[in-house]
Amino acid sequence: MRQIVLDTETTGLDPAQGHRIIELGCVELLNRKLTGRHLHVYINPEREVEAGALEVHGITNEFLADKPLFAAVADSIIEFVNGAELVIHNAPFDIGFLDHELALLNRGYKTMREYCEVLDTLAMARKKHPGQKNNLDALCRRYEVDNSQRELHGALKDAEI
Repeated sequence: MRQIVLDTETTGLDPAQGHRIIELGCVELLNRKLTGRHLHVYINPEREVEAGALEVHGITNEFLADKPLFAAVADSIIEFVNGAELVIHNAPFDIGFLDHELALLNRGYKTMREYCEVLDTLAMARKKHPGQKNNLDALCRRYEVDNSQRELHGALKDAEI
């Protein structure tokens, strides 16, 4: 079974308010073992990163200024994930942003769920540990996963965790 652990970082919380993806990280697993293949891109969102989002991931407008637009990387993203099961912590957030970005291109892309099955690890954690914190940091503590190198959120870093 081919799985892709995926995470994004964004300019803010809501694509309906014009927020965009600025970083995407994917790590490939085959039969639940790392293959060494990954996809990692920074993306110029053509808008400012909100202060609250900047505090979370530390990715600045200046850093993103010379990065490719989503249109330039969309085909590579679809090619990398197509047919795999996506493993995403808080999948509705990332899938919502990806679907929004693909729709903005007006190129006839399907929704992400039409390319891939989606497994939401946050939903799984909430079911297994109701009433507890279930963000990545809390899960790392609970399951003794070393995340000491993670000071800020990063799409590839978070996917690797």
